[in-house]
Amino acid sequence: MATTTASTRTDGDTAAAPSAAVAGRTLRVFFLPSFARGHLIPQTDLACLMAAARPGELEATMVVSPANAAIIAPTVARAAAAGHAVRVLRCPFPDVGLGDGIECLSTAPTRDAWRVYRAMELVRPAHESLLREHRPDAVVSDVPFWWTNGVAAELGVPRLTFHPVGVFPQLAMNNLFTMRTEIIRRVSSDARAVVSVPDMPGNKEITIPVSELPSFLVQDDHLSSTWEQIKACQLAGFGVIVNTFVDLERAYCEEFSRVDARRAYFVGPLAAHQPSCSAVQRGGDGNGDCLSWLSTKPSRSVVYVCFGSWAHFSAAQSRELALGLEASNQPFLWVVRADGSDDSTSLWAPEGWEERVAGRGMVVRGWAPQVAVLAHPSVGAFLTHCGWNSVLEAASAGVPVLTWPLVFEQFINERLVTGVAAFGARVWDGGTRGERAEKAETTVPAEAIARAVAGFMERGARRERMEASAGELAERARAAVGESGTSWRDIQRLIDDLVQARDSGLPPRENNPVIKEA
Repeated sequence: MATTTASTRTDGDTAAAPSAAVAGRTLRVFFLPSFARGHLIPQTDLACLMAAARPGELEATMVVSPANAAIIAPTVARAAAAGHAVRVLRCPFPDVGLGDGIECLSTAPTRDAWRVYRAMELVRPAHESLLREHRPDAVVSDVPFWWTNGVAAELGVPRLTFHPVGVFPQLAMNNLFTMRTEIIRRVSSDARAVVSVPDMPGNKEITIPVSELPSFLVQDDHLSSTWEQIKACQLAGFGVIVNTFVDLERAYCEEFSRVDARRAYFVGPLAAHQPSCSAVQRGGDGNGDCLSWLSTKPSRSVVYVCFGSWAHFSAAQSRELALGLEASNQPFLWVVRADGSDDSTSLWAPEGWEERVAGRGMVVRGWAPQVAVLAHPSVGAFLTHCGWNSVLEAASAGVPVLTWPLVFEQFINERLVTGVAAFGARVWDGGTRGERAEKAETTVPAEAIARAVAGFMERGARRERMEASAGELAERARAAVGESGTSWRDIQRLIDDLVQARDSGLPPRENNPVIKEA
């Protein structure tokens, strides 16, 4: 299998090593996102935000593969047009047997997702070579790239972990990992066993069936073997940047700062920092027609349905969802993933379905401008998989959510939405849910979907409580990103800390030790 080497070619929006004069006063920060839209887009938002916070003082460089560079190109172009120093440095995507242009979980077929994860391992030599060549003043790297601690220590510069996932699920997974042996024992004796998450702050007990836990807590896999290594590098690094805001998960942020990071910066919601005019093209070529369609609908009447950029439904489940939305008699906007496997409507909807729901429902194939959609006054609910970006964007927009988690930490995120922050409710309580298909009854019937959607949109005390909670979260999110808000202050503190580290020659090598590989 081929090994890639870093490209240092300048491509217009790509920065070569700056001159010594510029390097003497400009803080040069390199950002290394993993190959997933849900990681790539918020990290690009962060780079643009930091460059905008200190014009002329900070240069942000996104290190991405060619196809992923295309995804963030509109955001980077807007930053450049505003006079902010945001660059793109293209690094070849490893040869893992994917087709041309498939360099991201959102574009890879489900059967080939493992190849994208393999690419995240194989890109290491190219990243290390590139960092040694350009010698930035600081490195912000995604969670899978834990090994950047080593090259940052070699260069004597700070390395920070970027977390696109909130601190509530991180703490829960950390604490559950300490009882992993007990969890595996329980699974072997009772597939329906329920565990209580230990040592969580606050006054709410968090319980979860083992069937809904991320796989690495239940069985051996790549993540279970590297989890402790990832966390050790996180603790040894300069700090951790998290896409969240303190008022969404305050007690958990305080605990996270105490146990999981030397320095913690809570800088979200990153999407809320962006100008409203940029929301349509954030993350790619969004379908702006859906916004025009939404403008024909009454206020807070539409159910927005989207399950993220890489999780998949079976064709049978998609058909049940289609029938459920039809039977709910509610207006809806449904984003259907288009990766070449479900372009034919017959695969995911019954014959004649689109004609029957025409006018009341709209289907978007591919990428939708989710932030702009959620901000539209016609949207009254969000049927979501509970990916962290979606949870955060719903809270920021003040939109109540119907939860339908599918994989990884999404079932844990659901507990924050329905229990702690209380601005959502589950779609379905029947059957056994979980990411391991052999343990779960994965098909939610159309009747249950219709009942949940129609009931969620009904006016009444329950609906009013969730709308009030969502509205309060939206106000707090706006305050957090506003001048002198908690997230605004953490961005300023982050930049100040990096400038101080550069000017003082910190961090010394012993503060960023090279963690030995397992």
